[in-house]
Amino acid sequence: MPVPWFLLSLALGRNPVVLSLERVVGPQDTARCSPGLSCHLWDGDVLCLPGSLTSAPGPVLVPTRLQTELVLRCHEETDCDLCVRVAVHLAVHGYWGDPDKEEKFRRAADPELEEPRNVSLQAHVVLSFQAYPTAHCVLLEVQVPAALVQPGQSVGSVVFDCFEAALGAEVQIWSYTQPRYQKELNLTQQLPDCRGLEVQDNIQSCWALPWLNVSADGEDVRLVLDVSEEQRFGLSLYWNQAQGPIKPWWHSNLTGPQTITLNHTDLVPCLCIQVWPLEPDSVRTSICPFKEDPRAHRNLWRAARLQLLPPRGWRLDAPCPLPAEATLCWQALDGGPCLPLVPPLPRENVTVNVSTWEKIQLQDCLWADSLGPLKDDMLLVETRGPQDNGSLCALEPSGCTPLLSRASTRAARLGEQLLQDVQSGQCLQLWDNDLGALWACPMDKYIHQRWVLVWLACLLLAAVLFLLLLLKMNHVKAAARSRAALLLYSADDASFERLVGALASALCQLPLRVAVDLWSRRDLSAQGALAWFHAQRRQTLQEGGVVVLLFSPGAVALCHEWLQDATSAPRAHGPHDAFAASLSCVLPDFLQGRAPGRYVGAYFDKLLPADAVPALFRSVPVFSLPSQLPDFLGTLQGPAAPRPRRLAERAEQVSRALQPALDSCFRPPGTGRGMGPEAGDRT
Repeated sequence: MPVPWFLLSLALGRNPVVLSLERVVGPQDTARCSPGLSCHLWDGDVLCLPGSLTSAPGPVLVPTRLQTELVLRCHEETDCDLCVRVAVHLAVHGYWGDPDKEEKFRRAADPELEEPRNVSLQAHVVLSFQAYPTAHCVLLEVQVPAALVQPGQSVGSVVFDCFEAALGAEVQIWSYTQPRYQKELNLTQQLPDCRGLEVQDNIQSCWALPWLNVSADGEDVRLVLDVSEEQRFGLSLYWNQAQGPIKPWWHSNLTGPQTITLNHTDLVPCLCIQVWPLEPDSVRTSICPFKEDPRAHRNLWRAARLQLLPPRGWRLDAPCPLPAEATLCWQALDGGPCLPLVPPLPRENVTVNVSTWEKIQLQDCLWADSLGPLKDDMLLVETRGPQDNGSLCALEPSGCTPLLSRASTRAARLGEQLLQDVQSGQCLQLWDNDLGALWACPMDKYIHQRWVLVWLACLLLAAVLFLLLLLKMNHVKAAARSRAALLLYSADDASFERLVGALASALCQLPLRVAVDLWSRRDLSAQGALAWFHAQRRQTLQEGGVVVLLFSPGAVALCHEWLQDATSAPRAHGPHDAFAASLSCVLPDFLQGRAPGRYVGAYFDKLLPADAVPALFRSVPVFSLPSQLPDFLGTLQGPAAPRPRRLAERAEQVSRALQPALDSCFRPPGTGRGMGPEAGDRT
């Protein structure tokens, strides 16, 4: 079964236990001493003036400790008042002018020693008693015989009966000597009220007092006032303050009996309850039952408010006294805990209504009110040495980075610029004292510079990509446009012409723009073989193309005819024999060295031996087909030729396209019209 929270607070709290007090009869004040001492109470009050400190001329008596005890001063059996008995403990302080004379001083207490001296001590001890709104002082004369005088040793005590005080009052007691040789002793004591004493039948002011009980009512608190019917009384709930007047929270005049319920969220440690009968000069009873209640302390922290005051102040508001320490910290832009300054600025101790019951931190940011919206500023801590030599470091999650360091952080990279910003007044000073300062430097311009660099890098990358795209498009366009090739051959027979047609068709798939007289017979008949060749040759060479000389036995024979002696004129050829007509232009190019780069030679290896090609035409590349198809195709395509692997694949495609025509061209004898090295011999 859980223990009610209020019972726990009673067990752990500081509520006074019920006391049974000694009775002192008679109205007169008295004084008594411990054995060996003599004392006398001076009649009447004395002035409560401690005076200034005075140097002791030798051994003197001084008070060392105060003790109090509560008693009842009774005028009659049932007419008593609460009274405070005070005991002052005394000791010998000081020597005869020089500690070296202590031995002589001690010999005075021994009759067997030489030069005995009468060194008994006398002191006037003042007791000052203050209980708002009155003050009362008494003077006690104490004498100590020489036998008890030992420097630094206690000699006994004197007891005063007694100072009258009101129930529940707070009293302050001071003790010192006249003249005063040391700082006065003081003691503060909270006197119990009627609830903590067996005085209901002895102190008349307690007879009509409303009795208050506090108990738990679930989460809430129930105040039960045990008051007779029709009795009127006052009830006040207030916040007890360590300094200054109490802060009333709720007050009402009621008629008993009453039961009042308090919400648990209203509980705080300094919440006190005061009750009194509505009669002139009545005694008020106060209790503060929530001092040790955990919920009350949680409520106190929830109610506390921290507020920053410009330019460098703060205020902490809370219902109860709460000692706290205020220090500067910093928080990153993305949130997270508030980190202490490294190196730290000097801390300021503040006591503004706060407690240390729980380690709960309250924080408030300077940006909240004084500096506008949250910014990505860099916080700089300036530390100053004894000779005005200061240093600056930037607060980052990894620590405080010196501005002129080689660390790979943002602050280190911008260290020189931030230092110039501080010196030029572009940073805002948040804090300043003799040992250091705190600066906030805006980072907007550096962020803008960084974005400018990013944009420049993006633009440069876009330009490079655009250039590559243009090159790719030009390459694609050039590949799509393809290279021109003019194919010249000798029409030895129909099977060879079919072979030439298959080669021209295969070359068009590379792609190449192939011109061959087989596909231009109408233009050839209209323009004539020589004019058609000249027009095709000029167009092909102007477009950066190439002229392909396809050698066969008939073509080799025609070349020999053109290369023989001038006395022997070449024989006539057909109107469609472009090869024969072209030799009149082709041979001068070879003879004058203009052929390389413009012409390419080729022959079919089963049709013509390699050494059959005239030596004049070997000044340009001459390829054997189909064995040298990859090299042949690469030369035809020029700069637009694909990679070797792709080129080999295209050569394989061309070889497969030529194979049927090659098979028909080289059938064995008797199987049909074929062609061999002798078939085209026209010599």
